[in-house]
Amino acid sequence: MKVLAVDTATAWQSVAVLDGTEVLARADEDADGAHAKRLVPAIDRVLASCGMALADLDGLAVSIGPGSFTGLRVGLATMLGFRMATELPLAAVPTLESMAWNLRGTELPLCPMLKARTGEVYWSLYQWRDDGTLQSLQEERVGAVEAVAQSLRGPAIVFGEGWRLHGKELRPLLAENAIDVREAPPAAWYPSAVSVGLAGMVQLRRGDVAGRGVAPRYVQRAEADVVWDRRGPASPMAKASRQAARRKARVT
Repeated sequence: MKVLAVDTATAWQSVAVLDGTEVLARADEDADGAHAKRLVPAIDRVLASCGMALADLDGLAVSIGPGSFTGLRVGLATMLGFRMATELPLAAVPTLESMAWNLRGTELPLCPMLKARTGEVYWSLYQWRDDGTLQSLQEERVGAVEAVAQSLRGPAIVFGEGWRLHGKELRPLLAENAIDVREAPPAAWYPSAVSVGLAGMVQLRRGDVAGRGVAPRYVQRAEADVVWDRRGPASPMAKASRQAARRKARVT
């Protein structure tokens, strides 16, 4: 199965063409927020380097988040355009899941992390089974680094941009809970179109293709939750109390 795969979930843009597990061509670069300008030219270069055109492919795969809002929209819109033009099946691969494919066959649970809002990360937990399939141990989440420390219950391999940014804060928190973590090799920290393609082929072979309503997985907390954290709960009684205080201030 020949697949074109794309990852634009972060500033690191990745494009690859695979034939089964063989990587025919790939291009990885720091797009620095310029995915809209760089993605299609990168795809053209990758296809040309292996002497292929879109018509030679059997499927498409794209990373759908969580991650950069703009990057995800660019990647998904581009691949949806290719799907419309070619009628090829499209696999929508969660970004954190694809990162777990960077460490295929690892025995310990895997905890990939990406940066989210200031001081927050996206993370999840996966484990490779003996039969070669990937199991999700914890759904995708977003929150402060303290929440990551509380969510891990045993040894794990940690990696990704979120760990790079917040590892120093997380290590003592994990140590307090006697949680032993190991860093993955730096080469596995970036989202990879190769891993998106491998995970995407699993989906395509079982007929799990993206529907018409496919959308990025932002996995963001509701704004109300953010306000709650900043200001505390705003119950009806609390609101009434604040309103009465303001009225009294105006009178005096």
